[in-house]
Amino acid sequence: MSQNPKPSHGLTVCPECAEPLEPGDRFCGACGYDLTAVPAAGDGRDHPTVAIGTPVAWPDVPDRESGSPSGATQHPGDLPGTDSGGRELAAGPPPVAPAGRTATGDGDFPLPAPDPRTAVRADPAPPSAAAVCVACRAGRVDTDGYCENCGHAQPRERDHMEQELAGVAAVSDRGLRHHRNEDAFAVSATTLPDGSPATVAIVCDGVSSATRPDEASAAAAAAAGASLLAALPRGTHPQQAMHEAIVAAAAAVDSLAEGTGPAEAEAHRHRNAPACTIVGSVVTGGLLVVGWVGDSRVYWVPDDRAAPPARLTEDDSWAAQMVSSGLMNEAEAYADERAHAITGWLGADSYELEPHTAAFKPDRSGVVVVCTDGLWNYAEGAGDMARIVPADAADRPLHSARTLVGHALDGGGHDNITVALVPFTVTSPGA
Repeated sequence: MSQNPKPSHGLTVCPECAEPLEPGDRFCGACGYDLTAVPAAGDGRDHPTVAIGTPVAWPDVPDRESGSPSGATQHPGDLPGTDSGGRELAAGPPPVAPAGRTATGDGDFPLPAPDPRTAVRADPAPPSAAAVCVACRAGRVDTDGYCENCGHAQPRERDHMEQELAGVAAVSDRGLRHHRNEDAFAVSATTLPDGSPATVAIVCDGVSSATRPDEASAAAAAAAGASLLAALPRGTHPQQAMHEAIVAAAAAVDSLAEGTGPAEAEAHRHRNAPACTIVGSVVTGGLLVVGWVGDSRVYWVPDDRAAPPARLTEDDSWAAQMVSSGLMNEAEAYADERAHAITGWLGADSYELEPHTAAFKPDRSGVVVVCTDGLWNYAEGAGDMARIVPADAADRPLHSARTLVGHALDGGGHDNITVALVPFTVTSPGA
């Protein structure tokens, strides 16, 4: 996802952190470096080379002990050396990049996230037991997150997340192309003053062209979820509560860019503010309320697949603007390379905040699909989404959410993927 398309910068890696780049990137997805400020190749200006390491005089490997299949193990603490800041190296296993992978901007060498449909989920180890490496299945994972046996970095917690509560389930996955998961979600359940239940689902998608998009999405999801959990039990109308939740989420994201002094601002002049999109739903008392800013979506899929499904949100995007203004039809707009450039987002550098909210009263039971574009890119139309949602989604929301994530992974997994499923049950004929 990007905020505005720009001509190609001609770079293959970020000049600040060496992260691989795509031709149309305006900012580095790892460190947020402004690529539009870099002189184009062939303009006659110098392009300094960034040193990424210095030679180390490694000592000779000790003689192999008799009968031992390999030489004695060397630990970094036994070797001389300093890090890139001139500090003495700490003891512990060195990070080893798996074959075919490159280092991320924060120094990790992440493993591909497991397919959520086939991954073996071991029972949680007791607190006293050391975690076992997911790569070699033999080494102990040290406190720094690396295997003491093979040196592989372990998958980060946000690479794949799942949560299920009564009436709602959500799954978020890093996908197959991104080096980190910049999506976040918050699902919860509460009660209204009359005792009736209310179910909340919030999904946020970090803007990759902004700096710290993962922090932005996490802050927005947490703030919106907390705001709804505080407002709904007080009797606030769900649609008003959703509006207030989006405003609270925007304030939380804005705060990530505050407190920067003049000197620090000058040093980071090529960075832009953290940003994300947000979409959410509240299901309670026969009412379905949705709210959003950006291009994450909510779909309605009835249990009776003979009834028509529907998309309940309208994207804040270039393509949607072209269609609504009558300048292009939908097929033409979404075929354009600028289609997914968003025109609304949460962040200190956004335009005036305009939260969208809408309320519906479905007349039949179904399931509410709250998702990022990492999923709907592979099932864009309401009919397409209805075809991939399992028929028993209302009864098995977590299994169905995993299935939808799997569909996006099978399609290429080009983006982070997050989906929340909220069953909607009608016990009597509605309006």
